[in-house]
Amino acid sequence: MLDEIIARIRPLDETASAAARARQDTLTKPPGSLGRLETLTIQIAGITGQSIPVIKDKVIITMAGDHGVVADGVSAFPQEVTPQMVNNFLHGGAAINSLARHAGARIVVVDMGVAVDMPAHPQLVIKKIAYGTRSLAHGPAMTRQQAVCSLEAGVEVAEAQSAAGLDIVGTGDMGIGNTTPSAAIACVLTGETPARIAGRGTGLDDAGLQHKISIIERALAVNQPDPLDGLDILSKVGGFEIGGLAGVMLGAAAHQKPVMVDGFISSAAAMIAVAVAPAVRPYLIAAHRSQEYGHSAMLEWLGLEPLLDLHMRLGEGTGAAIGITMAEAACKLLAEMATFAEAGVSDKPE
Repeated sequence: MLDEIIARIRPLDETASAAARARQDTLTKPPGSLGRLETLTIQIAGITGQSIPVIKDKVIITMAGDHGVVADGVSAFPQEVTPQMVNNFLHGGAAINSLARHAGARIVVVDMGVAVDMPAHPQLVIKKIAYGTRSLAHGPAMTRQQAVCSLEAGVEVAEAQSAAGLDIVGTGDMGIGNTTPSAAIACVLTGETPARIAGRGTGLDDAGLQHKISIIERALAVNQPDPLDGLDILSKVGGFEIGGLAGVMLGAAAHQKPVMVDGFISSAAAMIAVAVAPAVRPYLIAAHRSQEYGHSAMLEWLGLEPLLDLHMRLGEGTGAAIGITMAEAACKLLAEMATFAEAGVSDKPE
């Protein structure tokens, strides 16, 4: 299934992009005066194949998973916070719930590998690969088959949401300890050291940060992930929710849907998605630059310029929700602004 999905990811529709660019140049404004809002519509036109794209059905997929490396002391919060926060999402009390309501987006919460069984809930999708990963500091976080299963589970979630109505998807995460595997993934693909990538996550002090860096160094030394093999990286130093989000990106791209990538963890998932299927890259939009230390290096590797820099580092899909409102606004400008001819406004002389 994974090979089939990857094969369905096509280059962007240059005809639709060109039509959107041409329309931008006829609207009642100096060319380029709306900056990134203009280039965003051109990208979304190419993704969707629509010269005037419409964003109506908005979805934020927040995936949750636990990490064995928490036992090695890399987080300021205990592992039981993961299911507690999933429960908070399901009952509408988290930051992502507020911002999704503001954006008019529905939230889909997915259990990819929470360490306990979550109570049934109509908004909870169960795709549990296992009860958390193993500690990447002592060997592979998961088997290669589990890595494949996490990607395919993400594809299945994306396909189900596409069938239900989807114009843009935002990615979000929940998993205590997940900045550690995300930093490890970034180190493998960028070639940067853990000291240049790892940040304080949920609020580590200086000693905690140095310990986290040493754990990532140990994980890279123990596992020796192959930078040319995205599945090897995911299986050795990744996480189930990271693999799931990468699968969402692959599935969305196969259905010609734009993906609004959240922060540090979602960017690690994007790196895995691109490593597995380079054709997915132009379908990705970086919502914001996280305050997490190494995020800029990740965005540079991905070739993405973030829409916003709000000094955020929460995750959950919060940055993606705000980014979706920017994308919707951009598309409305393209569709609803009058052209010079329609408005009877003189254009600049040739």
